[in-house]
Amino acid sequence: MPIDAANPVPPSFPRHVGMDQVPAHVPPELIRQSGLTIGPDFLANPHDFMAALHEKQPPIYYDVSPMGNMWHLIKHEDALFGLRHPDIFSNEGATPFPRDPDDYFYFIPIEIDPPHHRKYRNIVDPVFSPQGVLKLEEQIRQRANDLIDAIEAKVAAGETCEFTEDYGRPLPVSVFLDIMGLPQDMRDEFVDWAVQLLHSNDRAIMADSMRKITAYLKQAIEEKKANPDDGVVSRIAHSAPDGVPLSDKEIFGFVCFLFIGGLDTVFATLNNIWLYLAQHPDKLAEIHARPQDIDKIVEELLRRWSVTFSGRVLDKDYEMRGVQMKKGDRVTFILPACNFDPEVFPNPREVDFDRPRKTILAFTVGVHSCMGAHLARLEVKIALQEWLKRIPAFSVKPGTQIEYRPGGVIGPEHLPLVW
Repeated sequence: MPIDAANPVPPSFPRHVGMDQVPAHVPPELIRQSGLTIGPDFLANPHDFMAALHEKQPPIYYDVSPMGNMWHLIKHEDALFGLRHPDIFSNEGATPFPRDPDDYFYFIPIEIDPPHHRKYRNIVDPVFSPQGVLKLEEQIRQRANDLIDAIEAKVAAGETCEFTEDYGRPLPVSVFLDIMGLPQDMRDEFVDWAVQLLHSNDRAIMADSMRKITAYLKQAIEEKKANPDDGVVSRIAHSAPDGVPLSDKEIFGFVCFLFIGGLDTVFATLNNIWLYLAQHPDKLAEIHARPQDIDKIVEELLRRWSVTFSGRVLDKDYEMRGVQMKKGDRVTFILPACNFDPEVFPNPREVDFDRPRKTILAFTVGVHSCMGAHLARLEVKIALQEWLKRIPAFSVKPGTQIEYRPGGVIGPEHLPLVW
């Protein structure tokens, strides 16, 4: 039965946590405690950890974690199928973010399955379509060069470039805030809220962050209702698909989802790519030698350094690869692991700019594919082009210990660079 986003109710599917809450239908031989996103082996080298899942784990296993028990699927083929079949793998209640049950809302459109999903996507597609994001190209290039100006001045004064703070974060987040019509002077505070929500792995801290985000966005939405502008928040607040204005719950759930999704993923992606290039001067030289292949280069870097996962809830009993999963079971497609599937990407840990074109799962697929995928690709492309024009070679500052924060968006915490 389709959910009513205007009158949301908390999902009825329970969230199991711990070994004592493993459902009876889960075969004991498929139960794991992998440590994904939180364990020391994962945090030592997250992407190599996920690549190794194909050697260490079955294609489908049941992971038990303090953050919640769920089926993990790591095969590219299974993810393609699951992400393209929302009638089996539903998005309702699949996101992990805590919400007040007395003031519940759906994250839109990620938690809305067809047929209602499309009406929400149509509201913002003109902004995030390939044609829409191309209108932002010059603005993104200008922001990139402004940041590089500041970095070069900093380095000339004898300071170190901290990539995450000087370029990786401010470039995509500033562009995103421009698109949303939100204030640039709150950029760092917004990111801090997102980091607490996405990386704390403490549901009390996550809930506190969610309260801050909620209070701010409700005020911002009211302001846009009173004073419309060209930003996405205003576009959503004033939209009326099929002639029916969105309810307050729909507007808030839509804006809130975009806000959370836009603050961390490209930031983490850039951090991963720059760390890799700083450690692999041969690949850096290859990028310089092949400017005409920048789109292929970006696609391969996105495959190798995917940063997030995709959760679902089984809407019916379903068997896959002989594993019987039950209605209400939670499922996570481990997208970076799927992009390391050796049956689809031979020698998957190797960065190969001449790989045959295959569907990568950095942005999922199907009706719930990432709305910001075209923007993210353009941002990575421009970030590389403008940086490499002016800083053609760089390396990690000697003595640096690369660290990763637990959570569902993967990237190095700090990245000091020298050249």
